[in-house]
Amino acid sequence: MFEVGDYVVNANNGICKVEDKVHLDLPMGNKDKLYYLIVPIGEKNTKLYIPVDSDKQRIRKVMDESQARRVIDEIPGMEAVWISNDKQREQCYKEALFSCEPKRLVGILKCMYLRNMQRSAEGKKNTTVDERYFKLAENNLYSELAFAMQMDRDEVRQLVAGRICVAEEIK
Repeated sequence: MFEVGDYVVNANNGICKVEDKVHLDLPMGNKDKLYYLIVPIGEKNTKLYIPVDSDKQRIRKVMDESQARRVIDEIPGMEAVWISNDKQREQCYKEALFSCEPKRLVGILKCMYLRNMQRSAEGKKNTTVDERYFKLAENNLYSELAFAMQMDRDEVRQLVAGRICVAEEIK
């Protein structure tokens, strides 16, 4: 359970602040149902209502600095999500993004790094699907790590990219 003032990660909206816990008076709804009122940081006009007891809308508490540093330190040992079938790979990307799990986002980034190297060697560009999910994974992961470590996103990007490159050189 989250408290008012907590920062959470929402799969679709990134980092949000829990502004309140409210009961909504919805037609044909349960008036006793409790919702979190969350607001994405940087988007003060957007308000999201997440049922407190829902498993469908994934939110979790934002990492603290030590957790963020641990994720970065563990990048070299994390598995790349390598799936040859395009449709299955896209489904895996969707599930990873929806999970809000940093390690799964790193898996997407590592896969994209490897696929980009492979496709570049073959004289091909990345697919549109790969590019779209790469950008989403980057945005979600880098935003949270930057927030947790109070760093600039570009610094985080360089830090993560360096760890991914080190990991691939080790193999």
